Amino acid sequence: MSAGTRDRDDTAPVFVQEPKVLGIPRSAIPKILMPLAIGIVTLIAWDAVVRINNIPYYILPGPLLVGETLIKDWGTLYPSLVITLQIMGAALTVAVLGGVTLAVMFSLSKWVELSFFPYAVILQVTPIVAIAPLILIYVDDMRLALLICAWIVAFFPILSNTTLGLNSADHNLRNLFQLYGATRTQELFLLRLPAAMPFFLGGLRIAGGLSLIGAVVAEFAAGTAGAGSGLAYRILEAGYRLNIPRMFAALILISLTGICIFMIFTALQHFVLRKWHESAVKREN
Repeated sequence: MSAGTRDRDDTAPVFVQEPKVLGIPRSAIPKILMPLAIGIVTLIAWDAVVRINNIPYYILPGPLLVGETLIKDWGTLYPSLVITLQIMGAALTVAVLGGVTLAVMFSLSKWVELSFFPYAVILQVTPIVAIAPLILIYVDDMRLALLICAWIVAFFPILSNTTLGLNSADHNLRNLFQLYGATRTQELFLLRLPAAMPFFLGGLRIAGGLSLIGAVVAEFAAGTAGAGSGLAYRILEAGYRLNIPRMFAALILISLTGICIFMIFTALQHFVLRKWHESAVKREN
């Protein structure tokens, strides 16, 4: 073997494919099994406490009864879930459009940021439970009032993270853009927005769960009823009627929905960043 061939062999990268079990990478198995085991143990302990202490179902139903109620009352719970998701989706969409637009304005003008950012902080730190009744009084359209409440909760993470990302672009690259005579628009679209993408996706993952929380809290404050009511009203209704299994079923449905939203945005973040950003590249290798 020649010296040149030996050098090429020594410096060539070696890629070792991770072993898989049933199509799942071996390193990912503990991440799946450990939370699953904790969940199973929790359900067994919950069921044991109910059975050993003979707790009535109208005080604390067992997990099997809650599961049966979720299936039996699916025709009632599903339409409410759709309504809550519609409010959440609309609020998150408005939060993304408004948050990104305002963050771009902040990055282009320091005076705009100094003028408006304190008011965004005020929206964030004001409890939605405190201002929801006022919004419900002054806004005639109930669906719009619920959307505003959910938007207030979801808006700030998008704005804050995107602003941080736009301001975190490498200053050496910014100087290089200026050296080559790039316009502010070119610098924004070719450098600062791509640099802000990981921050925006992180804020989106947070805002997704917060928008669901905001929609549910707003529904609690509104106490809406009838065909247009969401999951929060189903919880209130079940409490008034002492239908505790349905209350637990609706609560679990909200929790599962929040988990699904988090997983969807986590997968989106990994898909967008996996080819170039360090945080995703490390996980893939």
